[in-house]
Amino acid sequence: GLVIDGQTLNVIFQGGLEEKFLALTKHCRSVLCCRSTPIQKSMVVKLVRRQLKVMTLSIGDGANDVSMIQAADVGIGISGQEGMQAVMASDFAISRFKHLKKLLLVHGHWCYSRLAKMVIYFFYKNVSYVSLLFWYQFFCGFSGSTMIDYWQMIFFNLFFTSMPPLLFGLLDRDVSAETLLGLPELYKNGQ
Repeated sequence: GLVIDGQTLNVIFQGGLEEKFLALTKHCRSVLCCRSTPIQKSMVVKLVRRQLKVMTLSIGDGANDVSMIQAADVGIGISGQEGMQAVMASDFAISRFKHLKKLLLVHGHWCYSRLAKMVIYFFYKNVSYVSLLFWYQFFCGFSGSTMIDYWQMIFFNLFFTSMPPLLFGLLDRDVSAETLLGLPELYKNGQ
């Protein structure tokens, strides 16, 4: 890990040492910026996103972290004593820092697997529906007539687009929460 303060960040950004800073951060699993201004925090996140082309996660608990949270791909706000500005600007909100592990390892894994299954499902649904209409056009001589009544088409999309995501969201858990917390290596499986 790397812990860096605001004065050092000033030297890095004003001295043109961004490449050397990034070379150092490539060898770290996490980088903590302390005693830095909000603009410095967001500049670090933007630098890492732009140069390294990686996904960034920012965690903050106050108004001084809002620009950093908004600059990251995923922003997590912690509701605390400093107010709710970070929570309002974030993608996810947690009440305590200790809930971060469950948010990333359990809910992140479940969300990733559900989204992957739903993307495949929506491709299947649309391909089957469009191919049905396509082959019907051969039958009717490409006249443009519809095979299905508009109400049936609306209910088809309403039923097959709304019900499966709701059921997947409520019921689909490929691995239990206890197993995911006990084996953090499973998080890399989906990637």
